[in-house]
Amino acid sequence: MTREEFIEELEERGYSYEIEGDKLIVTEEGAVHLGFIESIPPDVEFRNAGKVAFVELKTLPSGVVFRNAGHVYLKSLETIPPGVEFKNRGSVWLLSLKSLRGYLKDWEGNIEGVEPNELFNKMIELGLFDRR
Repeated sequence: MTREEFIEELEERGYSYEIEGDKLIVTEEGAVHLGFIESIPPDVEFRNAGKVAFVELKTLPSGVVFRNAGHVYLKSLETIPPGVEFKNRGSVWLLSLKSLRGYLKDWEGNIEGVEPNELFNKMIELGLFDRR
């Protein structure tokens, strides 16, 4: 999906956004449900005041950052390249990504004293989810 097509989707759904340089920042005051979108452009940042939910999205492009106030739900996600970050205040919920199914905070591979999203971001940075 191109940046322009993504902006059209946001506008059709009434979601607010800003453009800062090369970044498209979703600034919605609540949850962002992007249901059946299958792709998004790179360099999108979610700074909305609620959760972010995707049903059909299978991969995230580099430069996507989740800095939203709630959970991130990624039902069909299969790959994540380095350059994607989860800085959201909630957990991440996955269903299709390798052995990480359910809420990231409940994953048996978590390390005591390390925030689950920090561990997940390090795994992404190392390229552990960059292939199917």
